[in-house]
Amino acid sequence: MSTIIDGKAIAADIKKEIATEVAAMIDADIKAPHLAAVIVGEDPASMTYVASKEKACHESGITSTIYRLPQTTTEKELLEVIDFLNHDPEVDGFIVQLPLPAHVNADKITEAISPAKDVDGFHPRNVGRMTLGLPAYLPATPFGIVELLKRSNINVEGRHVVVLGRSNIVGTPVSILLSRKGSGANATVTLCHSKTNNLEEITRQADILVAAIGIPGFVKADMVKEGVVVVDVGIHRLTDMSQAKGYRIVGDVDFEAVSEKASAITPVPGGVGPMTIVSLLYNTMLACRKAIYTDL
Repeated sequence: MSTIIDGKAIAADIKKEIATEVAAMIDADIKAPHLAAVIVGEDPASMTYVASKEKACHESGITSTIYRLPQTTTEKELLEVIDFLNHDPEVDGFIVQLPLPAHVNADKITEAISPAKDVDGFHPRNVGRMTLGLPAYLPATPFGIVELLKRSNINVEGRHVVVLGRSNIVGTPVSILLSRKGSGANATVTLCHSKTNNLEEITRQADILVAAIGIPGFVKADMVKEGVVVVDVGIHRLTDMSQAKGYRIVGDVDFEAVSEKASAITPVPGGVGPMTIVSLLYNTMLACRKAIYTDL
């Protein structure tokens, strides 16, 4: 059986580290970092995720504010909220929870967020700086994956990493982070997607496989080699009346089958998800210290 990469335990350690830093700031009469979140509508997954972020903030001493807007909020109204947060000196960083309603242009919203407060790391300025290896707010999930591997003593240098999925939120940025120079990087990365030919042949070459393709149970045992390290980014709620809640949570990987071949694997839940949240808290700490931007 594989070693289970316990993202929940590692995230708990990082939260303790952040809490220690926040306490030191308060002792020095420096205000606690302040993270705000904007959620439009009542998407259950988004509401659960924002609630988890709020809880993590409280556990680490970071101030948290949530702006809950109705599904009918117009793009203009949402832009006005963003403009307010951009200019609010009390708020160090904020996120606009995705997905947004169909009538709102998500790209326009992302670009309206000040890069200095973009703790999700989605603004083109932060993405560009990350690509060039300059200081930036790194996207939370890719940042969390890199940190998860480092703290699990999984060396990626010189190894073949295969990333399934090319989204701007996970696949593309994690391929950049793992392939660039530096600690926890220097890997040789192949980025696969829906148009990739001979996909199974490529995934079987992976020393480390990052599954972020958005399809439940997509990665089967015959798609990986013995000893592979598997990072499962997917999270899906499937109806299952045998469970008390009437559903079960699964990832992009057939966990039971793949874990028989993998040397290490992340569970779902309890793997990448908690690391995403603490990465967001870390970025908020950087924003509070103005560690990335001093000109904005």
